[in-house]
Amino acid sequence: MNDNQLLRYSRQIMLPQIDIEGQQKLLAASVLIVGAGGLGSPAAIYLAAAGVGNIAIYDNDVVDLSNLQRQITHHTPDIGTDKVISTRQTLNRLNPDVQIRAVKQRLDGELLDSEVMLADVVLDCSDNFSTRFAINRVCVKQQTPLVSGAAIRFEGQVTVFTPGTNDSPCYNCLYNSDGEELQNCATNGVIAPVTGIVGSIQALETMKLIMNIGETLTGRLLLLDGLTMEWNTMKLRKNPNCPTCGA
Repeated sequence: MNDNQLLRYSRQIMLPQIDIEGQQKLLAASVLIVGAGGLGSPAAIYLAAAGVGNIAIYDNDVVDLSNLQRQITHHTPDIGTDKVISTRQTLNRLNPDVQIRAVKQRLDGELLDSEVMLADVVLDCSDNFSTRFAINRVCVKQQTPLVSGAAIRFEGQVTVFTPGTNDSPCYNCLYNSDGEELQNCATNGVIAPVTGIVGSIQALETMKLIMNIGETLTGRLLLLDGLTMEWNTMKLRKNPNCPTCGA
């Protein structure tokens, strides 16, 4: 690290759990963020600010006025711009040392396989059922850690899947792939800070995975009720009959 990096990340480096070694792990890491919306925006901002060296962002949407209430990497002049482009511009202004690869494309098929292969950690910040299950299948196959978040109305949830370690369940253990499409913000609404809270927790869990510190949310589903400001934790167990990760 150079002098500027030592100063930029000094408040993290002084933490004994991180130190120089942990910061170097962050600088060398690669993460994949699927979705540049309400969750992907805060997650990307904190990962870039913290010095995660390589960030790939996939989203096939453009910025709309209704996004600006919660998708904080986008600004009013960005309306009509590709979300991945406005996100990259925001992150570059925040930390020009981080390498941002922004792709306007739906991530699926062989491309999803190849992108997960390049990543140390994958963040699922998408808002549809089919994408979430596709990401989960590939992460299980490649045994890549997956940080999953969701937010709707005043509610948020976050969990971590670490295929192949700690007897981790997968997303399919939690939700049935034959079920109905998940509800989303466009049809049910969401209050802005909840997406920020969930995305920030996704960033924190990603950093812990990269540095191998603390205890992650593997095997636990963290639930937030923003109206009552209550947190609950649900224990998750691996389903031996899971069609994705079961025996």
